[in-house]
Amino acid sequence: MTAPAAAEKVKMSVRDLAVSYGRTPALKSLNLDIATGEILSIIGPSNSGKTSFLRSLNRMNELNPQARTSGTVRLDGRDIVREMPAEDLRKRVGMIFAMPVPLPLSIRDNVTYGPRMAGIREAATLDALVEESLRAAYLWDEVKDRLDLPGPKLSGGQQQRLCIARSLALKPDVILYDEPCSGLDPISTAKVEESMLELRKSHTLVLVTNNTKQAARVGTRTAFFLMGEMVEIGPTDRIFTGPEDKRTEDYIVGRFG
Repeated sequence: MTAPAAAEKVKMSVRDLAVSYGRTPALKSLNLDIATGEILSIIGPSNSGKTSFLRSLNRMNELNPQARTSGTVRLDGRDIVREMPAEDLRKRVGMIFAMPVPLPLSIRDNVTYGPRMAGIREAATLDALVEESLRAAYLWDEVKDRLDLPGPKLSGGQQQRLCIARSLALKPDVILYDEPCSGLDPISTAKVEESMLELRKSHTLVLVTNNTKQAARVGTRTAFFLMGEMVEIGPTDRIFTGPEDKRTEDYIVGRFG
């Protein structure tokens, strides 16, 4: 059964998506739509298929030689495998990982690295991108006077927001977050969540998190995954106050996971 997005326009459409690693299935025949401008939170215990799903949305599973993927994913109606080069797809569908990995470059050069590789050379354009991206990542006010500082010298929370800014500089349509706050303190986590809520105005976001409270705080819809299957999906308020499946309730209240 297909899980429809809200009434808004569908940004990404997933049909019969299955992922396995060797003989081990990770995701089984998943169907869902992701609406433009939503924050879709994905929750579930370890090994439930959450990250395999996320990495399928920008073809990162292809980097694992053991991974096998079937089914289709469409972005704005276009098949991301048959109709889009992987490099073009990853510019439009950015990804933020659990551990921040800033480049061994200055803050400024971290943000401009992608645009420069894409052929942008005008200093004024790059400067504007740096400020715009750092502001959107809620980092500008903290680093605007030290843009030449090496990115790896920042705190962990600042490094994660720098990685978000680096992704934003390429003007993606969709941003994927894979446990982006797992190693962050509460203050840094709050800043990342603030940036997500602001980015929703102009982007579509998909968040994989083991923190159910975080999913409840920022998700417009939430999906619960278990053992490679999507158990249910719906508006976040309903999932957390009146889930339809007892397994969802058991996970949310901490009976397992």
